[in-house]
Amino acid sequence: MGDIKNQLRKDLTTAMKQRDDFAKSTIRMALAAIQYAEVAGDEAHDLSEAEEIKVLTKEQHSRTESAETYAAAGRPELAEKEAAEAEFLGRYLPKQLSEAELTAIVDAQMAATEAELGAKPTMRQMGSIVKAVNEKVAGQADGKTVATLVKARINIG
Repeated sequence: MGDIKNQLRKDLTTAMKQRDDFAKSTIRMALAAIQYAEVAGDEAHDLSEAEEIKVLTKEQHSRTESAETYAAAGRPELAEKEAAEAEFLGRYLPKQLSEAELTAIVDAQMAATEAELGAKPTMRQMGSIVKAVNEKVAGQADGKTVATLVKARINIG
């Protein structure tokens, strides 16, 4: 069992003692998502910390998208709730990389790919570069942001 799940359980106990309904419901939702992921697939297993981060990142992303949808539909009270849940989940995720840090990682992977190919990477190599960068940043950057940055770097070169 990963550290995140343990921390969520401790925080749930604290939230229950403090009668913090928002924290209770958000933590329970996060624990349910982790438990669902544990039993999904062929065989039940405890998730590694990386897998827990992946589940919580997905939940956070879902809340952020819902908040945007509610805001666009003129439901600010629901948008606010979803945004607050997304922010709350962020406490359990690794610190996000700055744009400069992410750019440095992308540039290093582009250079490695160029050295491997003996030529500048093209759009054909974009998928492999994005995959390699996503593995390195594991939860510290959004996949869409990584893909956008890699595409921009390929088009510059």
